[in-house]
Amino acid sequence: MSHLTYLESAVVGLVQGVTELFPVSSLGHNVLIPALIGGSWAKDLNVARPESPYLAFIVGMHVATAIALLVYFWRDWVRIIGGFFSSIRYGQIETTNQKLAWMIIMATIPVGLVGVVFEHTFRVLFGVPYRAAIFLVVNGVILYTGEKFRTRASLRADTSVTADRALAEGTTHDEGATLAEGTTLADPAALTEGAALTEGASTRDAPAHRTVRQLEISRAVSADVRLTSMGFGQSTLIGAAQILALLAGISRDGVTMVAGMFSGLSREDAARFAFLLATPVILAAGALKVPDLTGPLGNGIHGQILLGSVLSGVGAYVSVRYLVRYFQTRTLTPFAIYCVLFGAGSWIYLSVK
Repeated sequence: MSHLTYLESAVVGLVQGVTELFPVSSLGHNVLIPALIGGSWAKDLNVARPESPYLAFIVGMHVATAIALLVYFWRDWVRIIGGFFSSIRYGQIETTNQKLAWMIIMATIPVGLVGVVFEHTFRVLFGVPYRAAIFLVVNGVILYTGEKFRTRASLRADTSVTADRALAEGTTHDEGATLAEGTTLADPAALTEGAALTEGASTRDAPAHRTVRQLEISRAVSADVRLTSMGFGQSTLIGAAQILALLAGISRDGVTMVAGMFSGLSREDAARFAFLLATPVILAAGALKVPDLTGPLGNGIHGQILLGSVLSGVGAYVSVRYLVRYFQTRTLTPFAIYCVLFGAGSWIYLSVK
């Protein structure tokens, strides 16, 4: 794979990091962009080729994307992993963190099994440019339909989350600690978990920074309380929607969000659950390809791999910071329009060129 240039690795890495989290399909873009550019890009960067080194490269970039997600959600993952081990230790699934840990595990199993068995078949059949363009249009239709036909439960959840956020931001005590939004006395475990983290916030931070951090922790804890009000079966069905992302052009986060909203989650909570579910899947997919990149396929391109990884990680971190705030008040519709226009335009261009 010595033909991979630094320009190609930079473009692919940045596109991977950004489009993995935006609901527009990273694989679809990484299939279409080389084909649209043409020339050596179309020849060298082909995921449908058997034992494609390009696929190993872009999936290897998933490691950097997953690390960016872990960095952004590190406090959440500390709680979730702690909940998993406490569940094993005490043989119970009672607290918010314990429930969420097992919900993520169960929701990841379907896509993990299907990916291991059918990933190669799906890539060879659908990882070609004109099909990726078609599925990108399908992705846009899914996103638009998810917004257009949202359930009443999901719309009510939006209203409730907005009200809880306003209450949380206006309810502080002298030390700046914030009541976890949506947390009531009926949720003592969640309140305790959130309080412990809030009290553990670094005292070295300036008061304003500490207050912002405490607000973020409170929002995360209360969001997890809402998420764990779902049943395990419901969360597993939401996670199973990720299987569609094996088709180049279908966004993992997009279809997971739509499935979450269809199940009654608010848009904000659906986005959070999608990002949490994506982390182990992306990390596992990337880790499986790391041996390919450290073996013969990676000879002569270690510098390109490093550059792509750095840009992928930075792009993913900036994207998730933006999207977490974006989905508090805004919709999937702009992404739906983009997918339809870019997918249709790409299909037309590839058909006539």
